[in-house]
Amino acid sequence: MRRRAFIAALGSALVRPTTGRAQRADRIKRIGILIEYGEADAEAQSRIDGLSQGLRALGWSNGSNLQIEHRFAAGQPDRILTFADELVGLMPDVILGSGAPVTTALQAATRTIPVVFVQVSDPIGAGLVPSLGRPGGNVTGFTNFEYVTVGKWLEVLKQLAPHVARVLMLQSPANFGWPGYVRAMTVAAASFGVQFTPGPVRTAAEIERAISAFAVEPNAGLMVLPDTTTGVNRKLIVDLAAHHRLPAIYPFRFFIADGGLICYGIDVPDVFRRAASYVDRILRGERPGDLPVQAPTKFELVINLRTAKALGLTVSDALLLQADEVIE
Repeated sequence: MRRRAFIAALGSALVRPTTGRAQRADRIKRIGILIEYGEADAEAQSRIDGLSQGLRALGWSNGSNLQIEHRFAAGQPDRILTFADELVGLMPDVILGSGAPVTTALQAATRTIPVVFVQVSDPIGAGLVPSLGRPGGNVTGFTNFEYVTVGKWLEVLKQLAPHVARVLMLQSPANFGWPGYVRAMTVAAASFGVQFTPGPVRTAAEIERAISAFAVEPNAGLMVLPDTTTGVNRKLIVDLAAHHRLPAIYPFRFFIADGGLICYGIDVPDVFRRAASYVDRILRGERPGDLPVQAPTKFELVINLRTAKALGLTVSDALLLQADEVIE
């Protein structure tokens, strides 16, 4: 009897650690999400929806096997820093950061919790990763544009508005990509015979002053770069472009949905759906430093014919054929 009791006790002891490991492996995972826009902003919700769709397709459901902590910074630098620290303090399994300022704040707040970024132009130049192929550390993610894209934006703008001879380029100088875009635009403008004016803007008031002053002279056009400042103030920029009758090109569709003229850029919700794959792989045990930074795979050209008509512009058949979507 004593021998049988010993064997039974030993079997029980061997089972307990395995059961404990299974319970720990099956625990609800926790992720943090920091979005640069306000919670009520439709663009913030489209990003959340894109990520959620991707996670559901991979078997993750908020409130079931996943707990998600959302934070929305509404474009305010102090809120970005505060929420980055707050999410890190919650010790989630992974944090997803949207935008360059958000990702920079998250990296400053933690070097251990995995961070997946979306919407960053130059992660190497920003010091986020040493290599795209093997980022190392705790940060990886998905880029949006290369600096040379300004040449494509200028080409499309000139196709739609051939009379444009002067272009104002808007972005916050606090964005680490600003110098790279300025260099690339200097080259592109020269190749198209266009006069280029940098428009560094940090606030709505600076945006209004820059556009209003630039629009005084004729043959003016506007190029809006991807940035938290321009994104948060997109309605103001679109309205000013309409008021001053400036042909303008934008980096994302949501500018066109708000009345902008034309955009050439990435499908943002699609990138967030793709980002879910990295969140999933990290939650299942892979290290962010082993996951290569990925470039966008899907670009879209969207034209607002109503805005073009209001500006007296004729959209050529060639440009219409290139368009992925035409808003009438």
